[in-house]
Amino acid sequence: QVQLVESGGGLVQPGGSLRLSCAASGSISSIFTMGWYRQSPGEQREREFVASITNKGRTNYADSVQDRFTISRDDVKNTEYLQMNSLKPEDTAVYYCYGEILVPGSALLRNYWGQGAQVTVSS
Repeated sequence: QVQLVESGGGLVQPGGSLRLSCAASGSISSIFTMGWYRQSPGEQREREFVASITNKGRTNYADSVQDRFTISRDDVKNTEYLQMNSLKPEDTAVYYCYGEILVPGSALLRNYWGQGAQVTVSS
């Protein structure tokens, strides 16, 4: 059983910073790409891509967060991080982490998701 557990969300003023963490645990052979999506408040809002990082360290960011957010990972701890700086009210959302994970005995990669962490940017 694989679980991804997020932490670090909260309320911050515009211009402030937060750091989200996402720890994967359970029976894991390998973790390939890890990343973050977010879902803003309001009905029928789709979950939007924020950032990702491969097991080779290659990163990718949405245009809206480029140069403000930084994704990183610690493969010893099976944990990824999202450092968010210069936060804006429009960054307010529930942030979901994911990981492409291979479990023992399986040849199939599967995406596992965290439970979501609320980030609110408001004065």
